[in-house]
Amino acid sequence: MSRLTVEDRLLLHELPGRYGDAVDDRNWSAMDSIFCVDAVFEVRGLVTLNGLAEIKRYMDEDGQHPLAHLMCNIHIDDSAEDGIVRQYFRIIAPVPRSDTLSNGYPMHFGSYYDELIKTPEGWRVKHRIFSSKRLYKQTATIDLKGK
Repeated sequence: MSRLTVEDRLLLHELPGRYGDAVDDRNWSAMDSIFCVDAVFEVRGLVTLNGLAEIKRYMDEDGQHPLAHLMCNIHIDDSAEDGIVRQYFRIIAPVPRSDTLSNGYPMHFGSYYDELIKTPEGWRVKHRIFSSKRLYKQTATIDLKGK
């Protein structure tokens, strides 16, 4: 049985969309309501970012961003004994053909794997992995190093 309320599930389901909107709108201050201050964000094969300030700086200065994030296949798992909620979702995004993420295709596909915690301010991403490869079909655990 789920330990999450219906309200929690709705808020968690909304989080990927809020993230996509923040990135697409280049609204870096909106990241404050998405990530923990000490969050880790791994972009597999490219960079590991430590802390919200570094995530926002990277997004603003160095990141390669699609024009429109389309989040889909959102799965939420609250069964872990450690109390952390894990979430997995796919992204489809149109990108310029010159973008290195696109590999020459007009669409980019990838997966986000999140560990989330509930703070007094609401649900926040504690650890996120983005991979162009589908690591596996289930929700994320963060011990995916080297897989």
